[in-house]
Amino acid sequence: MSDNHQPSRPRPKSRNTRDVAVASICGFVVALMVGASFAAVPFYNWFCRTTGYGGTTQVAKSAPTTKTGRMVAVRFDSNVSGGLPWKFEPEQNEINVRIGDVVTVYYTVTNLAARTTTGQAAYNVTPPTAGAYFTKINCFCFTEQTFKPGEKREMAVVFYVDPSIIDDREQDSLNTITLSYTFFPVKNPEPAPVAATEQDKPKTSL
Repeated sequence: MSDNHQPSRPRPKSRNTRDVAVASICGFVVALMVGASFAAVPFYNWFCRTTGYGGTTQVAKSAPTTKTGRMVAVRFDSNVSGGLPWKFEPEQNEINVRIGDVVTVYYTVTNLAARTTTGQAAYNVTPPTAGAYFTKINCFCFTEQTFKPGEKREMAVVFYVDPSIIDDREQDSLNTITLSYTFFPVKNPEPAPVAATEQDKPKTSL
């Protein structure tokens, strides 16, 4: 009886080389994705501030040079994340704003805890496409806010709706913009400077 058993052939070196190459490429892609995830956060923040994507508002240092006769209603929403014992509410729920006019509104914040607490606000506007035109001059959301036990404070938001919105045909039907804030707890707040200047102090009103 003849033996039909064939001896096993050695694995081709070319296949081993290919497996190593594939593994190296996969490792490179994973490393690239991890690195991109860290870079994505500041890039996304910059992108949102620049384009108004996701309802992110714009920032300006001065009032616009032109005004319009068009009016829009601006609503104010306030939220507090779990773990932050604050009462946070707008002094007005809604106002009518002339596009191009600079407007100042106030939110009231009260620390309900018997200890010092710190929070920082995140914000956006809806509809999201309005973020490219909703421009802030002064806002409490730019810095951490520290409150003593039981402290109550009025905090200003100074803003305008950019007149360039008139040129955006997609915004012709826009009648209402909602500005929404959510305060989140800050577990490890930045230490206050030993001798703060007026520029360093958070502005609560104008």
